Amino acid sequence: MRHDDLALAVIGGTGVYRIAELEHVESHLPETRYGFPSGPVRVGMLGGKRVAFLARHGEEHGVPPHKINYRANLVALQMIGASRIVALNTVGGITERFGPTVLALPDQLIDYTWGRISTLSEEPGTDVLHVDFGDPYTPGLRAQILAAAQRAGVALVDGGCYGATQGPRLETKAEIARMRRDGCDLVGMTGMPEAGLARELGLQYACLSIVANWAAGCSGDAEITMAEVLANVETASSGIPPLLRAILAG
Repeated sequence: MRHDDLALAVIGGTGVYRIAELEHVESHLPETRYGFPSGPVRVGMLGGKRVAFLARHGEEHGVPPHKINYRANLVALQMIGASRIVALNTVGGITERFGPTVLALPDQLIDYTWGRISTLSEEPGTDVLHVDFGDPYTPGLRAQILAAAQRAGVALVDGGCYGATQGPRLETKAEIARMRRDGCDLVGMTGMPEAGLARELGLQYACLSIVANWAAGCSGDAEITMAEVLANVETASSGIPPLLRAILAG
C-alpha cells in the first residue's frame, strides 16, 4: 500500500472531490489507529510523478466540518507515503485582496473551532506534544508553491490570515466583523485542527485557499448561495492542475 515515491498529497475541500487529470489511479482505504479516513485515497500519476488525493468531506460531501476525522485523514496519507501535503480549502473572503475566485496562500491562522479532537495527545498514555506552531504552514513548502505559481503563470495571493470557524453554518455579520478586527483575511471551517495535526505528525503542510464568496457583510446584503459558491470554486480551481504540475516539476 505504501508508495515510497509519492511526490505530493492533496486534500480536497468543498467543490473539489477529485483531480480529473490524475492518471492510472489506484484506490486505498487504509484503517489507521484513529479509524478510517473520509473516503478512499486515490493515488495516480500527474506530470510524471505519483500523487495522492483525498476528499476531506468524502467524495459525496457527506461529512460536515466538525465531524471530519482529521487525524485518520492525515495518518492515512502518511501511511500511503505522504510527507508534504497541499490542502485545498474553500473559503470566504473578508478583506479586499481576497475576493471570489481568488487563489490564496495564507501564512497565518486563528482557530475559532471548539469540541474537535485537535491533537495526537488526546488518549491516556500518549506523549504530550508541544510543537512549535508560530508559523502554522511550512515555510519551505509555501516558498515552493509560490515559485511554482510564478513559473506556471497562476495568479496567487501571497499571505493572509485564515480564520477557522466551527460550521457547518456560515457566520453572522458580527462574527465576520470580529474576525476582521482580529486580523483575519479568510474564513473557512476545516483549517483546524488539520494544520496543527500535520505539524504534530511531522508533515510538511500548506493551505491553498479557494475563495468562493465574500463573507457575510463584506459585499452588501446579498445572500450566499451554494450555487454561487460552487460556480466560483469551479472557476478558481482551473488554476490548480497547472499549479500542481509546476510544484511537481520543481
